[in-house]
Amino acid sequence: MFSGVAGIINRGQKLKGTGGLMQKNVLDINALTAIKSPTGIVTGAFGAIGGAIGTVVDTATSFIGRSVALKLISATSADGSGKGKVGKQTFLEGLLTSILTLGAGQSAYTIHFEWNSDMGIPGAFYIENFMQHEFFLVSLTLEDIPNHGSIHFVCNSWIYNDKKYKSDRIFFANKTYLPNETPAPLVHYRQEELKTLRGDGTGERKEWDRIYDYDVYNDLGAPDQKATLARPVLGGSSILPYPRRGRTGRKPAKKDPNSESRSDFVYLPRDESFGHLKSSDFLAYILKSASQNLIPQLRSIVTLQLKQPEFNTFEDVRSLYEGGIKVPTNFLSDISPIPLFKEIFRSDGAAALKFSKPKVVQVDHSAWMTDEEFAREMIAGVNPHIIKKLVEFPARSKLDTQLYGDNTSTVTKGHLEPNMGGVTVEQAIQNHRLYILDHHDTVFPYLRKINATDTKAYATRTFLFLQNNGTLRPLAIELSKPRPQDDSYGPISEVYLPASEGVEGSIWLLAKAYVVVNDSCYHQLVSHWLNTHAVVEPFIIATNRHLSVVHPVHKLLLPHYRDTMNINSLARNVLVNAEGIIESTFLWGGYSLELSAVVYRDWVFTNQGLPNDLLKRGVAVVDPASPHGIRLLIEDYPYASDGLEIWAAIKSWVEEYVNFYYKSDEAIAQDAELKASWKDLVEVGHGDLESATWLVKKETCAELIEACTILIWIASALHAAVNFGQYPYGGYILNRPTKSRRFMPEKGSPEYDELAKDYQKGYLRTITPKNDTLTDLTIIEVLSRHASDEQYLGQRIEGDLWTSDSQPIEAYKKFGKKLAEIEQKLVQRNNDESLRNRYGPVKMPYTLLYPSSEEGLTFRGIPNSVSI
Repeated sequence: MFSGVAGIINRGQKLKGTGGLMQKNVLDINALTAIKSPTGIVTGAFGAIGGAIGTVVDTATSFIGRSVALKLISATSADGSGKGKVGKQTFLEGLLTSILTLGAGQSAYTIHFEWNSDMGIPGAFYIENFMQHEFFLVSLTLEDIPNHGSIHFVCNSWIYNDKKYKSDRIFFANKTYLPNETPAPLVHYRQEELKTLRGDGTGERKEWDRIYDYDVYNDLGAPDQKATLARPVLGGSSILPYPRRGRTGRKPAKKDPNSESRSDFVYLPRDESFGHLKSSDFLAYILKSASQNLIPQLRSIVTLQLKQPEFNTFEDVRSLYEGGIKVPTNFLSDISPIPLFKEIFRSDGAAALKFSKPKVVQVDHSAWMTDEEFAREMIAGVNPHIIKKLVEFPARSKLDTQLYGDNTSTVTKGHLEPNMGGVTVEQAIQNHRLYILDHHDTVFPYLRKINATDTKAYATRTFLFLQNNGTLRPLAIELSKPRPQDDSYGPISEVYLPASEGVEGSIWLLAKAYVVVNDSCYHQLVSHWLNTHAVVEPFIIATNRHLSVVHPVHKLLLPHYRDTMNINSLARNVLVNAEGIIESTFLWGGYSLELSAVVYRDWVFTNQGLPNDLLKRGVAVVDPASPHGIRLLIEDYPYASDGLEIWAAIKSWVEEYVNFYYKSDEAIAQDAELKASWKDLVEVGHGDLESATWLVKKETCAELIEACTILIWIASALHAAVNFGQYPYGGYILNRPTKSRRFMPEKGSPEYDELAKDYQKGYLRTITPKNDTLTDLTIIEVLSRHASDEQYLGQRIEGDLWTSDSQPIEAYKKFGKKLAEIEQKLVQRNNDESLRNRYGPVKMPYTLLYPSSEEGLTFRGIPNSVSI
């Protein structure tokens, strides 16, 4: 690309550069936390941000003089060692703060480089910061290079004082190269930058570091604080395997040298945390503030002041959204300066704090109780990809019989066939009409431990029949628990059948609740946390360790990594840690992450792609005549049918992109960086799993396309499907309880008599209590929201400057247009009233896979990445 252009720049020519940056005080989290009320709640947060932005003009003069220096590096002219020639050190000339088009809080700068003819065409630059404070470098554009035009550098990186770094900070132009196509003068710089990002695996990481390295999950517990906060190490063994997290290098705990000590500071490679002007970061900050300050106060108000620790009626639950909770006026004044809290709780004065009404009850208060809605949410709810086709009867277990006895289902044909409209079990299996939501094998080995706490639970199997109208009908629920003697004696199982009236109807409602509690736990810990958040982090680390920023695959995947390490580190601090939000409010309690590690043993990368997932669960069959090569056996399956549209669009885009840069399978084989990245990922990042986990080896174009499509699907559409419906469905705790506290009442017991007399009170004494409900609602409302600056599928934060190659840019625009077309198609599907599963008794159209969204709680939108 650069051949023959050396010498086109006249000797002594000045190259003009312009760009954007943001100073530390604009993005500093301290601006958010400096003002606190006596109760510890942060106040005046957004005002603090605005004040910080206003100081940019005042402090702009700090850049005038010799504070920030740049040196251009040639991509076409080498020095005696073969490295690209380095130009003279040049200093920023000041800030042009009047240019407002660069974005909120950004300031423009100019710089003029001396660049002689023998230096060729610039391809990179060094930057040095001689100030005490860091700043955020957004971009640099070199203008009007003779016979060449402009060169763009997309930076988006924090620059600390030069003494903080062991190697010089370097940025490359937005040109894209495979390793063996890199201009010779840039090869050394490309390799050295990757070496810097890998680090040496030693020492405690500091906030300015940019090192990507792996570690096991040994920072969830706090054994030095108290023994009950100790947690097993996840990862590093076949017993409790786990994806790796980013290494922080914190010191080991004193009482458990295998565990890492905890602290308020959790290291992230610096550019993984953009800064807290960014609203998605601010959402994360709100999440932390809520868990540490707001929730304890809410609990105190309920237990000490209101003295009402339990809901007594369903109306009590609805009052959270209609009448509100009476709270002291000083509590409202504490949270009111934070607009997000005010929006979440809809405080309407009169010392009442109200949650926003979840979508599932916006039209009908009681439709969630119907069997049709119970079943519909298995294919259109917040956990829509667990249901499987029943392929053998009776249903069998994969648990070791020596350890857990015979766990074969006790559900018989006599239980099922009376509600199958004359169809036999054999006919239903043959015609793909029997399905199962199976939460037996995952939960049963831990039931004895779980039931030894203040929670009481069952392993569950739910059998469903596909009716002629396309909806699923629950036929039976099997509840199992260990026998008193020992797990090896097998379970005690009871089968419950649908009923709508009397105490039998109340028993059936409770049976469905036990199923949903298991599903809620599996959703949060496996479908959501493990299978999106946790599994993606090793990909981020491997990519940054081995794929240069100028590598085409790095550029392809970068948008799908945004904020993931950031939100994951926060989760380890306040959500999935010992006695954190999840352990405190979900049934699995202190075994939550441990149970997810057990499930991870069976994780297979290729099965995370939507078509393979549908085929594996038996809900689809291969059909070359169908639009996507597979045919859904449940034709009206909103998650699957919408997801296949999104999957096909992603794959088409990835295929066009990969084929542009790799002209043959041989080009894949010659890509040393790609090989190193995949090896690192398989052997270290997900190194606890067998090699069969991967199946693809990234040795052909087809394998690379498949691998990138799966990863993008996980980070974008799959995460959207299991995340942004949390509050719309689960914000009504009656519909998605997270705990069960009592066993099913037996005839003759006081609990049975209570259920017969007052089914609402009996139901509420069984499911999640009030305090845990308030915690759940507060947290999942934050997690279900979109930030104002969210980047959705088909968008890039860099605009069209992410590469200098026009064909990939045009292909990406085509991808964006295709997604817009798909959204219109999905809207039309939701308007088709013959598709009953798309809206159900609750009149709640399935919109979670609409690609676009606005800010806030929208129940739609596919962000590029796992960003919240």
